[in-house]
Amino acid sequence: MSFLKDRVKIIDWYIISKYLGTFLYTLTLFVVIIVIFDLSEKLDDFLSANLTFWQVVTLYYAGSIPFYVNMLSPLINFIAVIFFTAKMADQTEIVPILSGGVSFNRFLLPYFISAFVIFSLNLASNLFILPYTNQLKNSFENTYVKKNASPSKNNIHMKLDANTYIYMDSFDNKTKKGSRFSLDNFKGDVLTKKLVAEEISYDSLKRSWRLTNYSVRYINGLKETFVRELVKPKDTVLDMRPDDFSAYDNIFENLSNKELSDKIRKEKIRGTGIWNDLLFEQYKRYLHPLSAFVLTLIGVALSSRKVRGGVGLPLGIGILLSFGYIVMNQFAKMFSLKGGTSPLFAVLAPTIFFGLLGYYLLRKAPK
Repeated sequence: MSFLKDRVKIIDWYIISKYLGTFLYTLTLFVVIIVIFDLSEKLDDFLSANLTFWQVVTLYYAGSIPFYVNMLSPLINFIAVIFFTAKMADQTEIVPILSGGVSFNRFLLPYFISAFVIFSLNLASNLFILPYTNQLKNSFENTYVKKNASPSKNNIHMKLDANTYIYMDSFDNKTKKGSRFSLDNFKGDVLTKKLVAEEISYDSLKRSWRLTNYSVRYINGLKETFVRELVKPKDTVLDMRPDDFSAYDNIFENLSNKELSDKIRKEKIRGTGIWNDLLFEQYKRYLHPLSAFVLTLIGVALSSRKVRGGVGLPLGIGILLSFGYIVMNQFAKMFSLKGGTSPLFAVLAPTIFFGLLGYYLLRKAPK
Protein backbone atom coordinates (compact mmCIF):
# COMPACT_ATOMS: atom_id res chain seq x y z
CA MET A 1 0.00 0.00 0.00
CA SER A 2 2.86 2.35 0.90
CA PHE A 3 4.52 1.49 -2.40
CA LEU A 4 1.35 2.44 -4.30
CA LYS A 5 1.14 5.79 -2.48
CA ASP A 6 4.76 6.55 -3.34
CA ARG A 7 4.09 5.71 -6.99
CA VAL A 8 1.07 8.04 -7.00
CA LYS A 9 3.11 10.88 -5.51
CA ILE A 10 5.78 10.38 -8.16
CA ILE A 11 3.08 10.52 -10.86
CA ASP A 12 1.65 13.69 -9.27
CA TRP A 13 5.00 15.46 -9.42
CA TYR A 14 5.57 14.17 -12.94
CA ILE A 15 2.26 15.67 -14.15
CA ILE A 16 2.78 18.96 -12.25
CA SER A 17 6.29 19.41 -13.67
CA LYS A 18 5.10 18.55 -17.18
CA TYR A 19 2.10 20.90 -16.91
CA LEU A 20 3.95 23.93 -15.55
CA GLY A 21 7.08 23.29 -17.64
CA THR A 22 5.08 23.08 -20.89
CA PHE A 23 3.05 26.14 -19.87
CA LEU A 24 6.13 28.29 -19.16
CA TYR A 25 7.98 27.15 -22.28
CA THR A 26 5.00 27.74 -24.59
CA LEU A 27 4.14 31.07 -22.96
CA THR A 28 7.72 32.32 -23.37
CA LEU A 29 7.77 31.24 -27.01
CA PHE A 30 4.49 33.00 -27.80
CA VAL A 31 5.51 36.20 -25.99
CA VAL A 32 8.81 36.34 -27.91
CA ILE A 33 6.95 35.92 -31.21
CA ILE A 34 4.41 38.64 -30.30
CA VAL A 35 7.16 41.05 -29.21
CA ILE A 36 8.97 40.52 -32.53
CA PHE A 37 5.82 41.25 -34.55
CA ASP A 38 4.92 44.19 -32.29
CA LEU A 39 8.40 45.66 -32.65
CA SER A 40 8.28 45.40 -36.44
CA GLU A 41 4.87 47.11 -36.47
CA LYS A 42 5.83 49.98 -34.17
CA LEU A 43 9.46 50.44 -35.23
CA ASP A 44 8.64 53.50 -37.36
CA ASP A 45 6.92 55.15 -34.39
CA PHE A 46 9.95 54.47 -32.17
CA LEU A 47 12.39 55.85 -34.75
CA SER A 48 10.30 58.95 -35.54
CA ALA A 49 10.19 59.78 -31.82
CA ASN A 50 14.01 59.36 -31.56
CA LEU A 51 13.65 56.85 -28.74
CA THR A 52 16.66 54.86 -27.57
CA PHE A 53 16.60 51.08 -27.17
CA TRP A 54 16.65 51.51 -23.38
CA GLN A 55 13.65 53.86 -23.48
CA VAL A 56 11.64 51.41 -25.58
CA VAL A 57 12.46 48.57 -23.19
CA THR A 58 11.81 50.44 -19.91
CA LEU A 59 8.92 52.67 -21.03
CA TYR A 60 7.04 50.27 -23.27
CA TYR A 61 8.01 46.60 -23.13
CA ALA A 62 8.32 46.61 -19.34
CA GLY A 63 4.60 47.35 -19.39
CA SER A 64 3.46 45.48 -22.49
CA ILE A 65 5.10 42.10 -21.76
CA PRO A 66 3.07 41.56 -18.52
CA PHE A 67 -0.01 42.56 -20.55
CA TYR A 68 0.78 39.96 -23.22
CA VAL A 69 1.46 37.29 -20.59
CA ASN A 70 -1.90 37.95 -18.96
CA MET A 71 -3.73 38.02 -22.30
CA LEU A 72 -2.16 34.77 -23.55
CA SER A 73 -2.35 32.85 -20.28
CA PRO A 74 -5.76 31.15 -20.90
CA LEU A 75 -4.80 30.15 -24.46
CA ILE A 76 -1.37 28.83 -23.46
CA ASN A 77 -2.79 27.08 -20.41
CA PHE A 78 -5.21 25.18 -22.63
CA ILE A 79 -2.61 24.30 -25.27
CA ALA A 80 -0.12 23.14 -22.62
CA VAL A 81 -2.62 20.79 -20.95
CA ILE A 82 -3.76 19.26 -24.23
CA PHE A 83 -0.26 18.92 -25.65
CA PHE A 84 1.40 17.02 -22.82
CA THR A 85 -1.73 15.03 -21.84
CA ALA A 86 -2.29 13.90 -25.44
CA LYS A 87 1.37 12.97 -25.60
CA MET A 88 1.00 10.89 -22.40
CA ALA A 89 -2.06 9.18 -23.89
CA ASP A 90 -0.26 8.55 -27.20
CA GLN A 91 2.65 6.94 -25.33
CA THR A 92 0.17 4.79 -23.34
CA GLU A 93 1.13 6.36 -20.00
CA ILE A 94 -2.42 7.13 -18.81
CA VAL A 95 -3.90 3.64 -19.17
CA PRO A 96 -1.44 2.01 -16.69
CA ILE A 97 -2.12 4.82 -14.16
CA LEU A 98 -5.90 4.25 -14.27
CA SER A 99 -5.48 0.47 -14.43
CA GLY A 100 -3.27 0.56 -11.33
CA GLY A 101 -6.17 1.59 -9.11
CA VAL A 102 -6.00 5.39 -9.46
CA SER A 103 -9.47 6.84 -10.10
CA PHE A 104 -9.93 9.42 -12.85
CA ASN A 105 -10.87 12.07 -10.28
CA ARG A 106 -7.65 11.32 -8.37
CA PHE A 107 -5.76 11.51 -11.66
CA LEU A 108 -7.09 15.07 -12.06
CA LEU A 109 -5.65 16.24 -8.72
CA PRO A 110 -2.14 17.26 -9.95
CA TYR A 111 -3.75 19.06 -12.88
CA PHE A 112 -5.87 21.18 -10.56
CA ILE A 113 -2.89 21.82 -8.25
CA SER A 114 -1.06 23.21 -11.28
CA ALA A 115 -4.16 25.15 -12.35
CA PHE A 116 -4.33 26.65 -8.85
CA VAL A 117 -0.71 27.85 -9.19
CA ILE A 118 -1.56 29.54 -12.50
CA PHE A 119 -4.82 30.92 -11.07
CA SER A 120 -2.95 32.42 -8.08
CA LEU A 121 -0.29 34.02 -10.28
CA ASN A 122 -2.90 35.48 -12.65
CA LEU A 123 -4.98 36.84 -9.77
CA ALA A 124 -1.93 38.44 -8.11
CA SER A 125 -0.91 39.89 -11.47
CA ASN A 126 -4.40 41.34 -12.10
CA LEU A 127 -4.60 42.95 -8.66
CA PHE A 128 -1.06 44.08 -7.90
CA ILE A 129 1.07 44.17 -11.06
CA LEU A 130 -0.95 44.92 -14.21
CA PRO A 131 -2.51 48.23 -13.02
CA TYR A 132 1.02 49.65 -12.72
CA THR A 133 2.61 48.05 -15.79
CA ASN A 134 -0.43 49.10 -17.83
CA GLN A 135 0.31 52.69 -16.83
CA LEU A 136 3.70 52.39 -18.57
CA LYS A 137 2.26 50.67 -21.64
CA ASN A 138 -0.77 52.92 -22.13
CA SER A 139 1.08 56.15 -21.37
CA PHE A 140 3.71 55.23 -23.97
CA GLU A 141 1.11 54.23 -26.58
CA ASN A 142 -0.97 57.36 -26.03
CA THR A 143 2.14 59.54 -26.39
CA TYR A 144 4.10 57.90 -29.21
CA VAL A 145 1.84 55.39 -31.02
CA LYS A 146 -1.58 57.07 -30.84
CA LYS A 147 -0.07 60.53 -31.14
CA ASN A 148 -2.48 61.52 -33.92
CA ALA A 149 -5.51 60.63 -31.80
CA SER A 150 -7.20 63.60 -30.17
CA PRO A 151 -6.56 63.79 -26.41
CA SER A 152 -9.58 66.08 -25.98
CA LYS A 153 -13.03 65.19 -24.74
CA ASN A 154 -15.94 67.46 -25.61
CA ASN A 155 -19.30 68.44 -24.08
CA ILE A 156 -18.64 67.06 -20.62
CA HIS A 157 -21.49 66.88 -18.11
CA MET A 158 -20.86 65.49 -14.63
CA LYS A 159 -22.55 65.37 -11.24
CA LEU A 160 -19.95 65.80 -8.48
CA ASP A 161 -22.28 65.25 -5.54
CA ALA A 162 -25.97 65.41 -4.69
CA ASN A 163 -26.07 69.21 -5.16
CA THR A 164 -23.23 70.05 -7.57
CA TYR A 165 -23.10 69.75 -11.38
CA ILE A 166 -20.30 70.77 -13.75
CA TYR A 167 -20.01 71.30 -17.49
CA MET A 168 -17.00 71.82 -19.78
CA ASP A 169 -17.02 72.57 -23.48
CA SER A 170 -13.80 70.54 -23.88
CA PHE A 171 -10.91 69.13 -21.85
CA ASP A 172 -7.39 68.31 -23.10
CA ASN A 173 -5.80 65.51 -21.06
CA LYS A 174 -2.27 66.31 -22.24
CA THR A 175 -2.32 69.94 -21.09
CA LYS A 176 -4.85 69.19 -18.31
CA LYS A 177 -6.85 72.25 -19.32
CA GLY A 178 -10.55 72.70 -19.96
CA SER A 179 -12.48 75.50 -21.64
CA ARG A 180 -15.83 77.17 -20.84
CA PHE A 181 -16.24 75.60 -17.45
CA SER A 182 -19.38 76.04 -15.36
CA LEU A 183 -20.36 74.79 -11.91
CA ASP A 184 -23.93 74.83 -10.58
CA ASN A 185 -24.88 74.41 -6.91
CA PHE A 186 -28.46 73.45 -6.07
CA LYS A 187 -30.48 73.28 -2.89
CA GLY A 188 -33.12 70.76 -3.75
CA ASP A 189 -34.38 71.87 -7.16
CA VAL A 190 -33.37 75.52 -6.66
CA LEU A 191 -30.15 76.95 -8.16
CA THR A 192 -28.21 78.81 -5.45
CA LYS A 193 -24.82 79.41 -7.09
CA LYS A 194 -23.43 79.44 -10.61
CA LEU A 195 -19.72 79.76 -11.36
CA VAL A 196 -18.47 80.25 -14.91
CA ALA A 197 -14.79 80.32 -16.05
CA GLU A 198 -13.23 80.71 -19.48
CA GLU A 199 -10.52 78.18 -18.57
CA ILE A 200 -9.84 75.60 -15.86
CA SER A 201 -6.49 73.84 -15.35
CA TYR A 202 -5.23 71.17 -12.94
CA ASP A 203 -2.20 71.68 -10.71
CA SER A 204 -0.86 68.17 -10.01
CA LEU A 205 1.44 69.42 -7.21
CA LYS A 206 -1.27 71.25 -5.26
CA ARG A 207 -3.94 68.77 -6.42
CA SER A 208 -6.26 71.69 -7.03
CA TRP A 209 -7.96 73.38 -9.96
CA ARG A 210 -7.23 76.92 -11.15
CA LEU A 211 -10.03 79.00 -12.63
CA THR A 212 -9.12 81.79 -15.05
CA ASN A 213 -11.38 84.69 -16.03
CA TYR A 214 -14.25 83.54 -13.89
CA SER A 215 -17.48 84.97 -12.54
CA VAL A 216 -19.82 83.85 -9.76
CA ARG A 217 -23.53 84.44 -9.38
CA TYR A 218 -25.19 83.87 -5.98
CA ILE A 219 -28.96 83.40 -6.08
CA ASN A 220 -31.23 83.80 -3.06
CA GLY A 221 -34.82 83.76 -4.23
CA LEU A 222 -35.37 86.88 -6.33
CA LYS A 223 -32.12 88.43 -5.09
CA GLU A 224 -28.91 87.86 -7.07
CA THR A 225 -25.32 88.87 -6.32
CA PHE A 226 -22.83 88.94 -9.18
CA VAL A 227 -19.05 88.75 -8.68
CA ARG A 228 -16.61 88.93 -11.60
CA GLU A 229 -12.82 88.52 -11.42
CA LEU A 230 -10.82 89.12 -14.61
CA VAL A 231 -7.24 89.36 -13.31
CA LYS A 232 -6.47 87.10 -10.38
CA PRO A 233 -6.98 83.35 -10.99
CA LYS A 234 -8.82 81.36 -8.35
CA ASP A 235 -7.55 78.04 -6.92
CA THR A 236 -10.20 75.65 -5.70
CA VAL A 237 -10.49 71.99 -4.68
CA LEU A 238 -13.09 69.98 -6.60
CA ASP A 239 -13.93 66.28 -6.32
CA MET A 240 -12.69 65.45 -9.81
CA ARG A 241 -9.40 64.59 -11.53
CA PRO A 242 -8.10 64.91 -15.11
CA ASP A 243 -8.47 61.17 -15.74
CA ASP A 244 -12.22 61.59 -15.16
CA PHE A 245 -12.26 63.33 -18.56
CA SER A 246 -9.82 61.08 -20.43
CA ALA A 247 -10.54 60.58 -24.12
CA TYR A 248 -8.57 57.31 -24.14
CA ASP A 249 -10.39 53.98 -23.83
CA ASN A 250 -7.58 52.28 -21.91
CA ILE A 251 -7.67 54.57 -18.86
CA PHE A 252 -9.48 52.07 -16.60
CA GLU A 253 -6.71 49.48 -17.02
CA ASN A 254 -4.31 51.91 -15.30
CA LEU A 255 -6.29 52.27 -12.09
CA SER A 256 -5.21 50.52 -8.92
CA ASN A 257 -7.86 48.51 -7.07
CA LYS A 258 -8.42 51.35 -4.60
CA GLU A 259 -8.69 53.94 -7.38
CA LEU A 260 -11.07 51.69 -9.29
CA SER A 261 -13.29 51.18 -6.22
CA ASP A 262 -13.29 54.93 -5.53
CA LYS A 263 -14.21 55.67 -9.12
CA ILE A 264 -17.08 53.16 -8.99
CA ARG A 265 -18.37 54.78 -5.79
CA LYS A 266 -18.24 58.24 -7.36
CA GLU A 267 -19.82 57.03 -10.58
CA LYS A 268 -22.96 56.09 -8.61
CA ILE A 269 -23.42 59.82 -8.07
CA ARG A 270 -22.00 61.20 -11.31
CA GLY A 271 -23.75 58.99 -13.84
CA THR A 272 -21.35 59.82 -16.69
CA GLY A 273 -22.07 56.57 -18.56
CA ILE A 274 -18.95 54.59 -17.60
CA TRP A 275 -20.59 52.51 -14.85
CA ASN A 276 -20.54 49.25 -16.85
CA ASP A 277 -16.95 49.84 -17.99
CA LEU A 278 -15.75 50.24 -14.41
CA LEU A 279 -17.66 47.23 -13.06
CA PHE A 280 -16.52 45.03 -15.95
CA GLU A 281 -12.89 45.94 -15.26
CA GLN A 282 -13.27 45.19 -11.54
CA TYR A 283 -15.05 41.84 -12.03
CA LYS A 284 -12.58 40.84 -14.74
CA ARG A 285 -9.62 41.24 -12.41
CA TYR A 286 -11.07 38.83 -9.88
CA LEU A 287 -12.95 36.32 -12.06
CA HIS A 288 -10.99 35.87 -15.30
CA PRO A 289 -8.24 33.82 -13.57
CA LEU A 290 -10.89 31.12 -12.95
CA SER A 291 -10.37 30.16 -16.60
CA ALA A 292 -7.29 28.18 -15.45
CA PHE A 293 -9.54 25.56 -13.81
CA VAL A 294 -12.17 25.48 -16.58
CA LEU A 295 -9.72 25.14 -19.46
CA THR A 296 -7.69 22.55 -17.56
CA LEU A 297 -10.82 20.45 -17.09
CA ILE A 298 -11.69 20.64 -20.80
CA GLY A 299 -8.10 19.98 -21.83
CA VAL A 300 -7.77 16.77 -19.78
CA ALA A 301 -11.20 15.52 -20.84
CA LEU A 302 -10.36 16.08 -24.52
CA SER A 303 -6.85 14.66 -24.62
CA SER A 304 -6.76 11.77 -22.13
CA ARG A 305 -8.02 9.27 -24.75
CA LYS A 306 -5.52 7.72 -27.13
CA VAL A 307 -6.50 8.46 -30.74
CA ARG A 308 -5.04 7.74 -34.17
CA GLY A 309 -2.82 10.49 -35.44
CA GLY A 310 -1.16 11.25 -32.10
CA VAL A 311 -1.53 14.70 -30.52
CA GLY A 312 -2.60 16.49 -33.71
CA LEU A 313 -6.37 16.02 -33.46
CA PRO A 314 -6.83 16.93 -29.75
CA LEU A 315 -4.40 19.82 -30.13
CA GLY A 316 -6.35 21.17 -33.12
CA ILE A 317 -9.66 20.87 -31.27
CA GLY A 318 -8.10 22.50 -28.20
CA ILE A 319 -6.79 25.48 -30.17
CA LEU A 320 -10.21 25.91 -31.80
CA LEU A 321 -11.97 25.83 -28.41
CA SER A 322 -9.45 28.21 -26.83
CA PHE A 323 -10.00 30.76 -29.59
CA GLY A 324 -13.74 30.22 -29.09
CA TYR A 325 -13.26 31.09 -25.42
CA ILE A 326 -11.37 34.28 -26.29
CA VAL A 327 -13.98 35.32 -28.89
CA MET A 328 -16.82 34.66 -26.44
CA ASN A 329 -15.06 36.83 -23.87
CA GLN A 330 -14.83 39.68 -26.38
CA PHE A 331 -18.49 39.37 -27.36
CA ALA A 332 -19.50 39.31 -23.68
CA LYS A 333 -17.46 42.48 -23.11
CA MET A 334 -19.13 44.27 -26.03
CA PHE A 335 -22.61 43.22 -24.85
CA SER A 336 -21.77 44.58 -21.40
CA LEU A 337 -20.25 47.91 -22.50
CA LYS A 338 -22.54 48.65 -25.45
CA GLY A 339 -25.60 46.43 -25.01
CA GLY A 340 -26.47 46.95 -21.35
CA THR A 341 -25.78 43.35 -20.23
CA SER A 342 -24.88 42.97 -16.55
CA PRO A 343 -21.06 43.23 -16.22
CA LEU A 344 -21.00 40.38 -13.68
CA PHE A 345 -22.92 38.10 -16.05
CA ALA A 346 -20.74 39.16 -18.99
CA VAL A 347 -17.55 38.27 -17.10
CA LEU A 348 -18.91 34.95 -15.80
CA ALA A 349 -20.81 33.77 -18.91
CA PRO A 350 -17.81 32.36 -20.87
CA THR A 351 -16.47 30.62 -17.76
CA ILE A 352 -19.87 29.11 -16.92
CA PHE A 353 -20.48 27.97 -20.51
CA PHE A 354 -17.08 26.35 -20.90
CA GLY A 355 -17.29 24.96 -17.37
CA LEU A 356 -20.49 23.11 -18.31
CA LEU A 357 -18.82 21.96 -21.53
CA GLY A 358 -15.87 20.68 -19.50
CA TYR A 359 -18.19 18.79 -17.15
CA TYR A 360 -19.95 17.16 -20.11
CA LEU A 361 -16.64 16.17 -21.73
CA LEU A 362 -15.40 14.84 -18.38
CA ARG A 363 -18.45 12.57 -18.13
CA LYS A 364 -17.64 11.22 -21.61
CA ALA A 365 -13.90 10.84 -20.98
CA PRO A 366 -12.51 7.28 -20.60
CA LYS A 367 -12.27 6.24 -16.95
